[in-house]
Amino acid sequence: MTPQPHHALPTRPLYRRADLLKLLEPGSIAVVGASARPGSFGERTVSNLAQFAGRLHLVNPRYDRLGERPCHPSIAALPEVPDLVVAATPMEACESVVTDCVAAGVGALVLYAAGFAETGRPERAALQRRIVGMARAGGLRLLGPNCIGLTDYVRRAEISFVAIPRPAAPPTGPAIGIVSQSGNLGFALAQAVEAGAQVGRVLTCGNSGDIDVADLVAALAEDPNCSAIALLFEGMAEPLRLIEAASLARRNGKPVVVHKLGTGEQGAQAAMSHTGSLAGSNEVYRAAFARAGMIHADSFEGLLELAGFFAKAPAPGAAGVAVVSTSGGAAIMAADCAEAHGVPLPQPGPEAQAVLAARIPEFGSARNPCDVTAQVLTDPGSLRDCMEALLADPAYGALILPNGFAYDVATPRFRLLDELAAQHGKAACVVWTSQWLEGPGAREVEATRNVALFRSMDRCLAAIAAWQAQAGPAMPEAPPTRLSPPAAREQAARLLAEASGPVLTEREAKAVLAAYGIPVVQETLATDAEAAVRAAEATGFPVVLKVESPALPHKTEAGVIRLGLGDAGAVRAAFTEVMDNARRAAPDAPINGVLVQPMVPAGIEIVVGARRDPLFGPTVLVGLGGVLVELLRDSAVALAPVGAGEARAMLGRLKGARLLSGFRNLPAADLDTLAGIVQRVSELAADHAGRIAEIDVNPVICAGTRQIAVDALIALSPPEAPSDG
Repeated sequence: MTPQPHHALPTRPLYRRADLLKLLEPGSIAVVGASARPGSFGERTVSNLAQFAGRLHLVNPRYDRLGERPCHPSIAALPEVPDLVVAATPMEACESVVTDCVAAGVGALVLYAAGFAETGRPERAALQRRIVGMARAGGLRLLGPNCIGLTDYVRRAEISFVAIPRPAAPPTGPAIGIVSQSGNLGFALAQAVEAGAQVGRVLTCGNSGDIDVADLVAALAEDPNCSAIALLFEGMAEPLRLIEAASLARRNGKPVVVHKLGTGEQGAQAAMSHTGSLAGSNEVYRAAFARAGMIHADSFEGLLELAGFFAKAPAPGAAGVAVVSTSGGAAIMAADCAEAHGVPLPQPGPEAQAVLAARIPEFGSARNPCDVTAQVLTDPGSLRDCMEALLADPAYGALILPNGFAYDVATPRFRLLDELAAQHGKAACVVWTSQWLEGPGAREVEATRNVALFRSMDRCLAAIAAWQAQAGPAMPEAPPTRLSPPAAREQAARLLAEASGPVLTEREAKAVLAAYGIPVVQETLATDAEAAVRAAEATGFPVVLKVESPALPHKTEAGVIRLGLGDAGAVRAAFTEVMDNARRAAPDAPINGVLVQPMVPAGIEIVVGARRDPLFGPTVLVGLGGVLVELLRDSAVALAPVGAGEARAMLGRLKGARLLSGFRNLPAADLDTLAGIVQRVSELAADHAGRIAEIDVNPVICAGTRQIAVDALIALSPPEAPSDG
């Protein structure tokens, strides 16, 4: 895996296409370290640039000529200032190359050499920072170091030392731009061009010393030859820059499809709350990607397929999908995958149904999914009539054609589907069920302008589900309208400053929540059994007893909660039990007493929480709560703050969302009320991002509009050390 960049340089705005034009579309290139030695990086680079239409210059003081080309002793000796320099030099020579480029006024530089910050050695990281600082100060855009390079298939600018995968011809249809931190995996994806994939560019950035994936996504967002961006992403120190780039791409109509490597939960390991364990780094990245309108690819193998689909598909219209198959088995496979991904396969309307009934043999299936049978071999017109009837049906926004045999006879079907999809302005997919993965016809599908090729039925239906989801309202870019009271921020800040320790007691946490208008159960603190009985009688039975101690934030595990106490005797006995358990669980901890609360009637138990992510800042979470919260792990995460619409969407993403609409004897929860609690918690987290590390409101018991938080935890961040400068 490419090591994460070591950033000690100040942050900067995104580079845009105009800033990187000399890297992306150079009129002249100089290769420093050009060589006659076979297999050397310099020799390989010059060979790869044989078809470059611009001016190519070679630099190496050891040669006067290399083949038919003159070779110059230095950058300063070149007949012109090149737009781009490619340094095929060892690490030790890179600093002098940067110096020479800046002195000459070169626009961009690619550094192949490894051995910099990725080694983990402080002196090498310092060298990388130094050369990047020199480049930025001199207006030199730097790609690398530790970088394999880039290629432009439209202009035949193959700037790399690896064996470049080459298409039979430049892309003719909607082209994909590949952006990858890993050069190896980026060019591995690019090998799909050998099978006909329409890839326009491959951009890799290695250590991302200067130019990073965010800059490359922003540049492709403004590239007229790019229709969709496939991003292979590992991580970066300032991922909000990537979110900004992806938002730019969305505004420009360029879908960004991302597959993230490194999905471990390092952030969750240190979390003390349920929220922290559920809102780990991977979930937060996904939430950030969704906020920017990025499309998530679950697998590396499916990344390019998904990007190719989004490059070709029009905006979603109708939600229904039609399936036309020559195989009953493939039709069943499509139905299974559609159900798994929540993609509707409605039955055709009367006009389309009449065509299917007239053109499909009685041993076929004149419904959706549609089995036209192998009879189409002798009656090809029947396939055209059926596909056209379904694409004309307003119930359908897309059509899937499974292809089980890789033979030339199928190719006319793909051209026909391409024509019909263009005519009706709808999406079309061929699912290649044949295991002759690059057999006859596959390249022809890739070359169409309107038909996407999938080699998995499951990935095809997942892509359509993602495409339909994109038709929903975009996440708001402006801050949402606040729901909390105007004085909430100031009141909560005072309460947090008065907190007794780094973890607030339940009473302290509830007071902070109440300042934001979040409904909380009331309680009385009792320091002895008789005081607990008096509090219970004043509250009304049944009651709940909980020990209050800052050392016992997880009360269930410590055995210091008793529920449903129905009389004074039960309260006395429970008081003794929970106090004894508290002393055993934390012998030296201060114990403030026991909280006496009314027993809240049953309802759906929800957890609402927040966590300050080290990269993205405050995040908010909602999920099925109670004692099974971490076992169920059914939650949704978003960047905070959220508005009412996004809070409602989070509830809709829960696997157990149907529980909220009423289940068995439990009343339905009022979703607007619950979304309001989520929104208020998000505002609390955003307002106090520098002070609050984690919030856990678990459970919120929901029954209709009666929704109340019965327990809460707030963990504070350590005070920031004063700056020394």
